[in-house]
Amino acid sequence: MLLRQASKKAPKCLVSSSKCLAISSARLSTSAQRAGPSNEPLKLDPSYQQLFKDVHISLQKAKISPPKKKDLQIVNEQAQTQLLDMSADDWTTMHPDADTILEEESGSREARKSPAAAFGSKHIGTVVFPLELQMAINQLVAAGEKSELRSDATRLFTAQGTNGERESDWDSQYDKVYRSRQQTARHSVRDGTAFATIALPAHYSAITAVLENVKHRIGPDWTIDNVIDFGAGTGSGLWASVYAFQNKQFKADDDAKHKIALDTTIKFYKGIDKRAGLVSIGEIIVGNADVGNLKTEWKKSFKETDILLKDDGPTTLALSAFMLSSLPNTVAQKTMVEEMWNSGAHTIILIDHNTEEGFEAVAHAREYLLKLGRAEIEEPETAMWDTRGAHVVAPCPHDGACPLLTSGGASLVCGYVQRSQRPDFLRKTKHTGVGHEDIGYSYVVIQRGPRPPRQDTSVGRIGVIGRRELEKEIEAKIPMKELAVHVEGSVQEPESGVIYPPSVLEYEGSTLNDEEMQAQLRKEAYQWPRLVFTPLKKSGHIILDSCTAEGKIMRLTIPKSQGKQPFYDARKSSWGDIFPHAPKNAPLERNQPKTRGLKNPAAIVTGGDIGKRKDHFKNKERVSYLKVADEVRASKKRSKREFALTRGAKVWSD
Repeated sequence: MLLRQASKKAPKCLVSSSKCLAISSARLSTSAQRAGPSNEPLKLDPSYQQLFKDVHISLQKAKISPPKKKDLQIVNEQAQTQLLDMSADDWTTMHPDADTILEEESGSREARKSPAAAFGSKHIGTVVFPLELQMAINQLVAAGEKSELRSDATRLFTAQGTNGERESDWDSQYDKVYRSRQQTARHSVRDGTAFATIALPAHYSAITAVLENVKHRIGPDWTIDNVIDFGAGTGSGLWASVYAFQNKQFKADDDAKHKIALDTTIKFYKGIDKRAGLVSIGEIIVGNADVGNLKTEWKKSFKETDILLKDDGPTTLALSAFMLSSLPNTVAQKTMVEEMWNSGAHTIILIDHNTEEGFEAVAHAREYLLKLGRAEIEEPETAMWDTRGAHVVAPCPHDGACPLLTSGGASLVCGYVQRSQRPDFLRKTKHTGVGHEDIGYSYVVIQRGPRPPRQDTSVGRIGVIGRRELEKEIEAKIPMKELAVHVEGSVQEPESGVIYPPSVLEYEGSTLNDEEMQAQLRKEAYQWPRLVFTPLKKSGHIILDSCTAEGKIMRLTIPKSQGKQPFYDARKSSWGDIFPHAPKNAPLERNQPKTRGLKNPAAIVTGGDIGKRKDHFKNKERVSYLKVADEVRASKKRSKREFALTRGAKVWSD
C-alpha cells in the first residue's frame, strides 16, 4: 500500500522537484513539530531515496541568475547601424554620481547660497582677543590694585545709580570730564587702566569687524603701511590694524602664535590724543608686547608737519574710533574730520557708537568728507592730480545725502553689532561669568578717487539651489519620445534631433573661476542695496528694507515666485548684508513723517487718539520737587541736543 501511494506522487515530483522538496520539507518539519521528538522519520523505498538524492545534488550545483533587466530607449526607426566600435569612455551614465549628490546634500548653508549672496553676507564671527595682547594687559592689571580697578570701572562705565551687577548697567562709552586739571591728572592713570580693561576689548572687536569688511570689499591688493589714529586712547586702533594686516606667510613655529604682531605689514603708527592718561597706558601696553620693528609715535595734536607725501597716501589709513561723540561740540568734530582729510591718507574710516549722537556725528562727517572731495574736483590746481574726489566704500551704496539723517522724522540709527569673546581680566573686572559681549557701532569708510562705474553684469546669482532648478527646467523642456524595450547586444545610433540635458549648465558667470568671480562681484557690490533693518520673513515672501543706490530707503519684496535661489538668499539674509538680487516687483520708497520741530510729534501718528480718555486724571502722579528737578535737567539736555541738531548741523555746512 505504501508503494502504491509513492508511485502516484512520483510524477508530480519529477515535474517540479524543487517545489516538491520545499513542500515535503515543510510538511516534514511541521509534522515533526506536531508529533514531537518521539516521532521517527518516514521510511521510503531505496529507489526513491536515490532519486531524491540526485535531485537535491542538481539543485545545489545549479547557478541561480537573476532575470535580465530590460532598459527603455528612444525608438529610432531610421538608425539601424550598430556602433560596435564605440569605446566605453564615450558612454556616460544618466544618473549623477553618488558622491556628487552627497556633497551637495551635505553642503553648508554658505554653499547653498549663490556666490553673490555669500559675498554680500560675509561677516566675521565672534572676535577673539589676541593672546599676546591679553598677556600685556594682564601685566598692567597685576601692577595695580584690583579693588581700585573695580571701583574705577563702575565709576566710568556704568549708569548712574547702578553698581554693575547687571549686564545692562555697563557701557563702553567713555566721556568723563573732570572739573580741574589737577583732578584729571590725579585720575589719569587709573582711568587709563580701567579703559584698557573695559573699553579696549569692545573697541578692538568693532574696529576689527570694520577692517575685515573693508578688506573683503576692496580686495587683496589693498595694503596698509601707515596708520594715523585720531583719538587713539589706549591703542585699540593700533592692535586692530596690526592683526588685520598680516603677511601671507605660514608660520610653522608654535611660538609664533604668541607673537603674531611681528608678522604685520604695518610699519608706522601715529596716535593722536590729548587724554594723557589713556595715552600713557597705551604706551605701557605696547612696551609689554613684542611689536618688532613697528614704530609708534603718540602726539597730542595733528600739525602740518604730519601731512604725508603723495606717494605714501595710498598705503596710509586715517582712523578714528569712538572719538567723535566724545568731543565737546560740533566745531571740534569738524576740525578733527578736516585734519583727517588733510593728512593725505587715501582711506578714511570713522567709527562711533550706534547711539543717536554717534550716528549723527558719523553721518555729518560723511557728508563733509564728500563735500571736500567735490570741492577738490572743482579746484583748477588739482586738475593734474591722479586721484581726486572721494566716494563711500561702505556701508552706503551711494554718495548722496544719508536718507536716515535727512528724513526729518523719528531718529533712526544705521548701526551694526559685533560680538567678542571676553578675556579673563574683563570677566573678573565686571564680576560676571558671561563669556561674550556685544558692542553696537556706526561707521563709514571713505576712499579718495571717483566712485567705480556701475556694472551691468549679474554674475554669481546661481548657487546649488539655482542649478537644481535650472536642471529641472531643462529636463521639462525635453520632448516626450516613444519608448521601446531595449534588446541586449544591439546598439543603435542616437537620433540627431533628440534634445539631451547638457553636461555643464551655462549661465552668466559660469565660466569664471573663483578669483575672477570675486573680482567681478567686488565691482558689482558698489551698487547693491544694504539692509538697514532686520528682514521681515513671511511664508511666501521676504521683505527687505534697504538703503539703495538711489539714495533712498526702499522696501524690496522677494516672493517665492521669483525663484528658489533668490528666495533662499533672501531668507538667509540678515541685518547689515548687501543683497544682490533685484526684486521681481518695483520697490516701494519708505517715507517718514516730519516730526522734528513739532510741539506734539505723537499727534500725527495714525491711531494715536484711539481709546477712552475720561478717567485719565486718576493715573496722574503727584507733583514733587524731585520730579520737577529731574524734568528741569532733562529739559536742559533736550535744549542742548536741539541746539546740536540745529546750530550744530549748520557748522558742518559753513
